[in-house]
Amino acid sequence: MGFVSGIFAAVVAATAVAASAEPGRPSQKFGHHRLPPLPQWKTNGASTWGTLNQPPLPPFINGPKPGGSPFPWGGRTCENTNPYQSKDIPYTGMTRYYDWTVTNTTLAPDGVMTPALVVNGQFPGPLIEANWGDEIVVNVHNALETEGTAIHWHGFLQSGTPWYDGVPTVSQCPIAPGQTFTYKFRAELYGVTWWHGHYSSQYVNGLAGPIVVHGPKTHDYDIDIGPVMLTDWFHSYYLALLEQIYHAAPTGPILPPMADNMLINGKANYPCNATKAACTPNAGLASFKFKTGKRHLLRLINHSAEAIIFFSIDGYKLTVVSNDFVPLVPYQTDLITLSVGQRTEVIVQGGNDPHEAVWMRITEGLSGLGPPGATGCSLNTGVAYTTTAGIYYEQADPTIDPVTTSSIDPSRYLFPNACGNNDLSTTVPAFVMPANDPEVTLNFLMTGNYNSTGEFVWYVNNVTYQGDLNDPLFLDAKLGKTDFKPTDQVINLGTAKSVRIVLTSVGFPASHPMHIHGHNFYVLAEGLGSWDGKTIINQANPQRRDVQLIRPNGYLVVQIDLENPGMWPFHCHVAWHASEGMNINILEQVPTVVNDLQVPATIAEGCREWWSWTNVNFVDQIDSGL
Repeated sequence: MGFVSGIFAAVVAATAVAASAEPGRPSQKFGHHRLPPLPQWKTNGASTWGTLNQPPLPPFINGPKPGGSPFPWGGRTCENTNPYQSKDIPYTGMTRYYDWTVTNTTLAPDGVMTPALVVNGQFPGPLIEANWGDEIVVNVHNALETEGTAIHWHGFLQSGTPWYDGVPTVSQCPIAPGQTFTYKFRAELYGVTWWHGHYSSQYVNGLAGPIVVHGPKTHDYDIDIGPVMLTDWFHSYYLALLEQIYHAAPTGPILPPMADNMLINGKANYPCNATKAACTPNAGLASFKFKTGKRHLLRLINHSAEAIIFFSIDGYKLTVVSNDFVPLVPYQTDLITLSVGQRTEVIVQGGNDPHEAVWMRITEGLSGLGPPGATGCSLNTGVAYTTTAGIYYEQADPTIDPVTTSSIDPSRYLFPNACGNNDLSTTVPAFVMPANDPEVTLNFLMTGNYNSTGEFVWYVNNVTYQGDLNDPLFLDAKLGKTDFKPTDQVINLGTAKSVRIVLTSVGFPASHPMHIHGHNFYVLAEGLGSWDGKTIINQANPQRRDVQLIRPNGYLVVQIDLENPGMWPFHCHVAWHASEGMNINILEQVPTVVNDLQVPATIAEGCREWWSWTNVNFVDQIDSGL
């Protein structure tokens, strides 16, 4: 297996994932009092995520209710409204304003002092909350001294506002140190998503937070627990990790980045004897409140650098009601698989014992990418690849750890069968949309290898993306440019109305969570090996979402309705893979881009500010810039 057998499959944890042959929820009274955790300011700064002080969310926030409806979206439902038609989206007239400052700091989310990038001193970052159809305005002040930044609003369509997508090299220049940029966009879809830094791999060190857009629901619930943010965690700054991934070798001396820990809402513990860094044991786990007999909505978000995360609650079934920004016909499971960037909303029926306490748990499984059945789907040090959070009912003592165990068979975390999303036949969108025959079909081969300078990069059809921080591609397209360089990876689709994209991954056996900007795609087929050219799952109403896993040495077939003029990245959301160039840029409805879209003057002004700063400050761009 070469590279993989050398290192990636060699890191295996010393302890197995906790498992039990039988499900059960033992009484909380048998647990043990935990040591007092670190203060919140030291682990998570000004954030309240992960604490029992975090209140549940309301069903919606203040705003007009048309026609005497009890809801800001009126009589619109998940089943009767096409959210991709602008005329059908609520026009609330409400604007939600946010003012953010991006800074460097040092935090200890798991007890290990780690360099962090934060908004308003918070990790995880502040919540953006809106109703469906609202406008969102965010002023972003870059208080970093030596780095640009930009914020991407993951999953937002940005119809008519592609310049606010927040992607350096594509939609904007980076926000220069000391400067401010204002994003303005509409909440066209609803559900849960996240915002994150899109300047290189900045979000890996904490520049990320949740977004909730309130809208209709497909299944009733009583309590909105709110965002549950799940991530892998590294004890190093992202720039050092990028250097590491480019020069990793199977036997060293430089090894690929391996996650040090897993966090739930920014919290975990870490064994301090496993690190030489400043470390405090028992930093503190996240905690949640449940109520007996009530139905609880959990909004799950994977904001990892690389990890495929498996989520469960000991002894409980999970009713899935949405994937990404797409409401689903509800279905039940006991295990949720989330790749980087994906979101799933689940409803959990509360039990009847007010003294009960149970573990919520996540894992990325044993480290490695093969051989089959022996490792997981992601890379970690093997020290802390599972973490938990306590769920406490009304009369449970939150200073005592639950003692429940998991009934999930650990084989369900293993390479390669676990390295993909749930069966497409189980995920049926609530609003029916058929995938009609496309105007254009494109085939892309995804590979990884060392380039001529000895650095490991990713290729799409033998080209690796290399962006220019000083020259965003969308602005060039707006000026009528058509002669893009091969490394710009611009796929000019002219005025085509739809495209089917067939992705095939060969060689290096990694999973790739493929994310499309400006759209939800139809997921038509996926699996190991190659597509047979004909099998489509539920063509009359296929799964739609904005991130979908392609399995190791597998295929993925997606289709996009090209109704959103702009330049839209389509990239792997593993932070390292995007930095190493696994990206194409879809240019659609070119005449509209050139003739009709009116770009605000602030976009060009942001570039002038960036150029001014880079004229006197050297920017060592070691990656694709994405």
